[in-house]
Amino acid sequence: VTVSVLYCVINMGAFTYINELWKKKSTDAMRFIGRIRSWEYRNQHAIVSLRRPTRPEKARAVGWKAKAGFSVFRVRVRRGGRKRPMHRGITYGKPKTAGVTGIKLNKNKRAIAEQRLGAKIGNVRVLNSYWVNEDSTFTWFEIVCVDPSHKVIRNDPRVNTFVNAVHKRREQRGLTSAGRKHRGMRHKGHKASKLRPSVRAAWRRNNTHHYWRFR
Repeated sequence: VTVSVLYCVINMGAFTYINELWKKKSTDAMRFIGRIRSWEYRNQHAIVSLRRPTRPEKARAVGWKAKAGFSVFRVRVRRGGRKRPMHRGITYGKPKTAGVTGIKLNKNKRAIAEQRLGAKIGNVRVLNSYWVNEDSTFTWFEIVCVDPSHKVIRNDPRVNTFVNAVHKRREQRGLTSAGRKHRGMRHKGHKASKLRPSVRAAWRRNNTHHYWRFR
């Protein structure tokens, strides 16, 4: 072991050490933990309220604080593509649109988990989320939420921006990190000429003719 590597290991904090463990998911220890947890999660409900996050270092990175007003939920989402909901797979149209099973949803699984939680529990604001576990059938995400009516949240200047009405149903409008990703907001400049402010707005802008009243 070189001196630089040994120095980094010695000066590594607890959360940094935990984060390095989660980066090595293929190790025997992490595979065993993931297998045991997936067995446990499968026997629970689709949405579970947690006393504390499974990944405290990741939860803090996405905005969670160990204080009143913050809550963490684990949400289960079924893996796989989006099968077209047609009776007996009959689409009644051109062969181009006849596909049933090879269709994928544009939204990612994390955004779907956030939206399901927001629809189920309406009195909290979805802050952010992160991946926890997955098996052959399901993927689990933990979602950090904020209670906008809690006095601790309302009095904290670093968090009380989520009390404002503009953050209502933010997960349904694609304003969380996962929502911005599937909307293409990670791109800027010439790569995003047809993505900003949204795909529909860009289409409307490019397909609308504006005429002067007197011309």
